[in-house]
Order: sequence, then structure tokens, then C-alpha cells
Amino acid sequence: MNRPAHVLQAADEAHDAHTTRHWAQAAGQGAGWIAARIPHAGRMCLLDGVVRAAPQGIVCTAHSHAAVDHPLRQHGRLGAACGVEYAAQAMALHGALKMAAGQEGRALKATENVAIGEHPTASVRVGYLVSLRQLALHVARLDDVPGPLTVRAEPLADSGGHSVYAFALHAASGQPLLEGRAIVLLDAAPRMSSRSLVSGS
Repeated sequence: MNRPAHVLQAADEAHDAHTTRHWAQAAGQGAGWIAARIPHAGRMCLLDGVVRAAPQGIVCTAHSHAAVDHPLRQHGRLGAACGVEYAAQAMALHGALKMAAGQEGRALKATENVAIGEHPTASVRVGYLVSLRQLALHVARLDDVPGPLTVRAEPLADSGGHSVYAFALHAASGQPLLEGRAIVLLDAAPRMSSRSLVSGS
């Protein structure tokens, strides 16, 4: 059964508004909220807060780099390469938010489609960090960087089978610490033995 154009437009507007609210609610959330959404627990959850999030990318903050008991610290220091793990967690969080937005969108669509007999199904995909490209380390270590770190992750492409992210870490002063690109392989669980990075939809 076809629905009038104004009904379809109203449904699209409601969906867009819901999606905007979904991403906006991430801003200002803290470590506990983040830990509930990524596959990192305890001290290995390195991010402390979300500055902003949108389909186009996410910005987080972290203070854990200065901790003397940091789980990645070796030989009395936290090497700059460990910043990749901060970026990985930002990508994981962005993927989790994207997954949740997709599930909620499908739920709204399913409610709308009851009248016309459609029953869409949801699928969950697991992602693994399989490649780093153009990695540039601008400092030797992170533990002596004053103030919080700013962690950015921005999706550049999503082919359905893999996603490409650009990422960067900056000091509170704005000094660049590291940057690069990461390839995340989706639906890789049957083929990969490495740990899960991102859940996405």
C-alpha cells in the first residue's frame, strides 16, 4: 500500500531528527558511558570523555596518558605509538554509535512498516583493525605531554566490507602528537584471530 507523499516526508523528518539527537547525546559523556560501548574494560578504557560526535567523526579527550600505572607504559614511559590505541578506541566508539543509530533507525522504520507488512531485520558486524597507513609520530612519548589529549577519528570511506578512518591526537596546546589512517575489516570474525576493535552496522 502506497502512502501519501506528505506522510513519507514527515516520517523522514522524524527519522532525521531522531538521528541528530542520537549523536548529540554523546557529547559530554564520560568514561563509564564510553566503557559500556566499546570492547575495552577497566584501565584499558583509555578515553575519559566525548567532546562531540556525528556521522562525520568523533572527538574525545583523555587524561590517562599521564598515569604512572598506565597499562601500556613500558620502561617508565608511554611511547607515542601507544596513541594508536587511543585512536582505535575512538574509532570503536564511533562504530558503536553508528551501529546503535542504525538499529534505532530500523526500529523506527519497522514501526512505520507494520501497516504495509514489511519486517526488516537487523544485522551486526564486527570490525578488526587490520592496517595502519601514513602513520606519523610527531613526539617520542605521550606521558610527558601536559594536559588532556584530544583524540579525533573521522571515517573516510565505507565499502560495506571495510571502513577507512583518519585519526589524530593533539596536546591541549594544539601541538600535533600523531596522525594516520586505519583500515577496519568488517565481518571478519570467522577469518581473523586478532581482537575485536569496532562493532558497526
